[in-house]
Amino acid sequence: MQAAGLVNPNTSWLNSRGAWLFYILIITVGHLILLSFPFLSVAAVWTLTNTIHNIVTFTVLHTLKGTPWMTADQGKSRLQTHWEQIDCGTQFTSTRKFFTAVPVAVFILASFYTKYDTVHFFVNSLSLLFVLLPKLPQFHGVRLFGINKY
Repeated sequence: MQAAGLVNPNTSWLNSRGAWLFYILIITVGHLILLSFPFLSVAAVWTLTNTIHNIVTFTVLHTLKGTPWMTADQGKSRLQTHWEQIDCGTQFTSTRKFFTAVPVAVFILASFYTKYDTVHFFVNSLSLLFVLLPKLPQFHGVRLFGINKY
């Protein structure tokens, strides 16, 4: 735990409800932009929305490490991913639940609008697993095969 007033600016903004709304709006705008392409079907757009969202989320939350600001944690956040820094590593906070629930909600919408087509369902499911597994508490601080160790 950090002392009062010594919050990590890299993740403290994620606790605001405005940030959550902005996150949902970015997904919605991205989906609408993909829908504007006439050669893409609705099913393809939903699968692309889900996949692009999950790839970007995985990259930002689970591969980027450190913080661009000086923090009072004496360099501890230098070796932590963005996800590991959220709420000082405390599990099952409202912010972590939100960032876990959104990919599931997008997956459910994508599955529904693709009418559970086998190919789309496989791609969407694989994409969901790719982004949900690193969020599990069992993987907190774990580097599989030494990837992203330094």
